[in-house]
Amino acid sequence: MAAGAGRKRGVARSRTKLILFGIEIVIILIMLLVLYLVMHKSSEGPKMAELDPQVLEIHEEVKHLKEEGGTMQGYRNIALFGLDAENEAQMYKGSHSDSIMIASVNMDTGDIRLVSVYRDTYLNLGNDDYWKATQAYFSGGAEQAVKMLNMNLDMDITDFVAVGYKGLRNVIDGLGGVYIDVENDEIVHHLNSYQIGISNVLQCDYTPVTEPGYQLLNGMQATAYCRIRYGGGDDYRRTARQREVLKALEEQAKKTDLVTLTKVFNDCIGDIYTSLDSADILDLLADVGKYSIVEENGFPQESLRTVGNIGAKGSCVIPKSLEDNVVWLHKFFFGDDDYTVTENVKEYGRQVEADTSPYLTE
Repeated sequence: MAAGAGRKRGVARSRTKLILFGIEIVIILIMLLVLYLVMHKSSEGPKMAELDPQVLEIHEEVKHLKEEGGTMQGYRNIALFGLDAENEAQMYKGSHSDSIMIASVNMDTGDIRLVSVYRDTYLNLGNDDYWKATQAYFSGGAEQAVKMLNMNLDMDITDFVAVGYKGLRNVIDGLGGVYIDVENDEIVHHLNSYQIGISNVLQCDYTPVTEPGYQLLNGMQATAYCRIRYGGGDDYRRTARQREVLKALEEQAKKTDLVTLTKVFNDCIGDIYTSLDSADILDLLADVGKYSIVEENGFPQESLRTVGNIGAKGSCVIPKSLEDNVVWLHKFFFGDDDYTVTENVKEYGRQVEADTSPYLTE
């Protein structure tokens, strides 16, 4: 019997260097929201790329799940990359994807589920070299980074959006800021210190955050908020903050008028690199009001990961079992309770375990 034949079928319903640790990703949703509104008004557009599906390593068993009755039918999965690019050339290659997210869109319901793939996750980089996931974009740009996600996670991603850090502050300020519940330890642990670093690079002033609680943060404050690595979980908590700001921006965008959205779009369009052309985006956003982020998480999943210093490769986030994590991911995205991973994922998981187990004490 072919692997996966017994899977449950049915559609799931459900110059201080300014590295912003990927919170540039918060621009993405805003761009997707406004592009269909202003396409006819702007002569410019994002930097475009065409990815060849034949080289993106979408497994045949995964392709079958997109067919009628398959658990991935009716979903569109898009890779989102936040880069530390300091110039246009580095948007294409030679920069690290300090934020890696997958947005899984249920095209029937409009529900969007977000998963952050931790940048330091030890995976097959798409070329049978094993290292931190962030290295895939550095080595081979968006194509290799998407390939990495498909290979390791049994995904079918053919589209991506990548952004650099320029324009982030203006996006948040342009939408009037975002509402965030700031905890006291987040103020203590460097929120304002990060503002200082950002203001030095952008050569602008900043306003300190002095009190905890639910409050409106401006662009500088929200950017610094997403950079915090301390006070609760290091990179895990940091990526949660990134997703929190993304959701807050979604809410602000839905409340913002067309003139303001158009200005935000025009201010930031030059910092986007994507495989989505105008037809793709028009199709995706034919009814933008119905889309909403309903759930978010991180990969590897909390109970299925550990951390270790893997020799010269440094500190890595390690899937305790890549297979178990992929099973979890398919349940999270597609509601598949009976997912069986491909033999390829099993092979990659065995290599991850072989490479990392000598360094782990657990």
